[in-house]
Order: sequence, then structure tokens, then C-alpha cells
Amino acid sequence: MTYVFTPPALTAIPVAGSSEQFAVRRVYCVGRNYAAHAREMGYDPDREPPFFFCKPADAIVPVADGRTLALPYPT
Repeated sequence: MTYVFTPPALTAIPVAGSSEQFAVRRVYCVGRNYAAHAREMGYDPDREPPFFFCKPADAIVPVADGRTLALPYPT
């Protein structure tokens, strides 16, 4: 099959304690899911419920096992 644009590569993350990979199609997220987060966003945690949203698989940034990646706020 030919494509107008080359399809993106499959995004996968390592499975802890294994040599296997887990394919990721989308990332499901929850916002304002704890009181401090709601307040930092300028909302009242007692009046505003959490909200749900998705991110695409290419939003994942692979990081070596045992490492962290510091990103500036807000990113």
C-alpha cells in the first residue's frame, strides 16, 4: 500500500523487569485529580470535578531506566 505521508513509527515503552515492550496508541489523562493540582490551576477543588483528556502516543518521551527528565513548568 502506498501512503501520501509516511505513517508514524509505532510508539512503545519498556515493561519493567522484562525485555518486552508495550505498544502505546494513546495516553488517557486526568486533570484536577487532587486538591493541590486544582488549586494550582486556579480552581476550587470542592466545586470543580476532575476532567479527562487524551494525548497522542507521540507525546511520550522515552527516558532511560532509572533516570528522570526535568521539564520546565509549564511544558
